[in-house]
Amino acid sequence: MPSYSLENRLVIGIASSALFDLKESDAVFRRKGEEAYRTYQRENLDDTLRPGVAFPFIRRILSLNDLRPGDPLVEVIILSRNDPDTGLRVMRSIKAHELPISRAVFTQGRAPYRFMRALHMSLFLSADENDVREAVAAGLPAGRVLGSAVADDPADRELRIAFDFDGVLAGDESERVFQQDGLEGFRAHEALNVTTPHDAGPLRDFLREVNKLQRREEERRREDADYAIRVHVSIVTARNAPAHERAVLSLNNWGVTVNDAFFLGGVDKSSIMDVLKPHIFFDDQESHLEGTSRTTPSVHIPFGVVNQGELRGGPE
Repeated sequence: MPSYSLENRLVIGIASSALFDLKESDAVFRRKGEEAYRTYQRENLDDTLRPGVAFPFIRRILSLNDLRPGDPLVEVIILSRNDPDTGLRVMRSIKAHELPISRAVFTQGRAPYRFMRALHMSLFLSADENDVREAVAAGLPAGRVLGSAVADDPADRELRIAFDFDGVLAGDESERVFQQDGLEGFRAHEALNVTTPHDAGPLRDFLREVNKLQRREEERRREDADYAIRVHVSIVTARNAPAHERAVLSLNNWGVTVNDAFFLGGVDKSSIMDVLKPHIFFDDQESHLEGTSRTTPSVHIPFGVVNQGELRGGPE
């Protein structure tokens, strides 16, 4: 077989626990142990797994490969703690759902995120909190899916992605100031540093890769006036004026773009999600995701000071 390069593509690693609903399988493993789990998976080999939290996002981002037929812009690779034997059900479910995923890494209980750099991955999604925390601690872009699968509309061809700002796209410098000096200290710090771009956060480079897909869409629209743009990117942050200026300047400095931004000043994000209806939302604070995960596929990015203990919610 000829060699295949993953460079110059958007590569996403996903655990089976993020792609599919594994509650029943996980319950068997926890109650009865590994051998009973193996038996259960063999007995249900052709019982197709139901979509999980990240399924709508993965299905849509893979559909963008029609922008460059024969040379995929996006690759999704299974990164799983299953072994090859118990992973068979996952691969058969992928086929049953007609997802164009052909590559997989099964590590038999060992941390799969270790292979992210080797596979040029810009994002890893899993329901395993330990794997995600260890990956983020190692400087890798990873997130833990929360909640249950959300009903997906197959007729909806758009892909809507929403990001928090601080601790997700940006580093946690401002969050640290907030934790130490409170809201007024945070505002003073942002005013003083308004012309200084933030350091990049864990998902800045993932956004950069998404922007490449958006540019390819713009090229297609120039070729075909009837082409409907599918990818839409938003920032939904608790920042408000005047702290919004530094966020916008940072995006410009990084060379990344978003379609719209919500500077909410502490307004509940779930109310915006109910209208925006993103297919995935990334935030570094679980307290904010408790509300959004009821109706929105939500991902916790356990990055920065706010995830080092029980701290008050910050500006992000």
